[in-house]
Amino acid sequence: MPSIRAYLVVLAVVAVTTFATLFAVRRLAVRVGAVVRPDDRRVHTRPTPTLGGVAMLVGVLMGMAVAWGMGSFDAIFNGSTEPLGLVLAAIVIAIVGIIDDLRDVSAPAKMAGIVLAASVLVISGISILVFRVPFAGVFVLSTDWSYLLSVLWVVGMANAINLIDGLDGLAAGIVAIAAGAFFLYAHELGGEGLLAIGNIGPLIAIVVLGACIGFLPHNFHPAKIFMGDGGALLLGLLMAASTMVVGGRTDRSFSGSSFFFFAPIFIPLVILGVPIVDTLFAIIRRARSRTGISTADKGHLHHRLMRLGHGHRRSVLILWTWTALLSGFVLYPIYSGSGDGLVPFGIAAILLSLFTILHPGVRVTRRNRSNSDWTDSSDGPAIGPVGHLPVESSGDTPGG
Repeated sequence: MPSIRAYLVVLAVVAVTTFATLFAVRRLAVRVGAVVRPDDRRVHTRPTPTLGGVAMLVGVLMGMAVAWGMGSFDAIFNGSTEPLGLVLAAIVIAIVGIIDDLRDVSAPAKMAGIVLAASVLVISGISILVFRVPFAGVFVLSTDWSYLLSVLWVVGMANAINLIDGLDGLAAGIVAIAAGAFFLYAHELGGEGLLAIGNIGPLIAIVVLGACIGFLPHNFHPAKIFMGDGGALLLGLLMAASTMVVGGRTDRSFSGSSFFFFAPIFIPLVILGVPIVDTLFAIIRRARSRTGISTADKGHLHHRLMRLGHGHRRSVLILWTWTALLSGFVLYPIYSGSGDGLVPFGIAAILLSLFTILHPGVRVTRRNRSNSDWTDSSDGPAIGPVGHLPVESSGDTPGG
């Protein structure tokens, strides 16, 4: 297995390249008119350049090139089509997203582009080969099922990251935490001999981490540039690829307990819990309102946190913390060799807290309780306890 030092070199190259390239990309975005202006469904209050995905793609390509030139990663690059397939798929999906950032692309056209990029991954060999079904065992997938599940996983992951990209620094921070945690998990599996020496999963995860680290200084509130669909779709595809070649190729249990028998498929889902939960909520919410899945709204987790009174930065930090807690719960038994039984309960407690705090019914109860504190005046409008006129809330955050 490549050493931690080799991975850190790749991490630094991707981060520095992404960070430095963003200065030029910001100027380019303004020049070509790739600027997102405030509207009713966005929370930013000033025109902001997009196309951050361009710099991310440059960083990813530079990181893969450096890894290819280093002897430490020969087992990954020699005789394998996976690195080339990953690079081509990354370019395809980034182009799809960048075009959508420049001019609106229809949902079917965007979906076709994502499926094309996912197909490139599968053809190159990056796919789910084994699948665990709880209490039914491990299934080696046929070619057809492998292709179908792999494409669905890429589509789901790309859209999950795209949906969570609603506040400055939110998506980049969550993906950075998830990628770092997944790298630690995959590297430990490799050290235990449960992954092939040439498995590309840990390298992809460290590349994603580097791209996010390089992007965050430009994107944390107040953001100087957005990643746009180009960046969100790129991160989603890369995370999907990393998790597929690790979780989709590990058919042995890792820690000796019943819980970690399902770890290869379970851990990626938990580490990426925030965007996945947000996506499920969005699908259910839009199905109930009979609107399209791609229809934008303001019911995401970050919007709900802001309506509860949290500021922009605090909302982002709260969701970062949830991601870190979820990652910590599943990583602790792997490194400690104990505590497997606590993991499901800890995860359930975190998700229950998330649901309780952000459920719409809780907000209604709080609003009604707040309104009951106001007293009516017969001579004029309702006067609050401190003598201020009440302000009617529209339910949306300022500026969208």
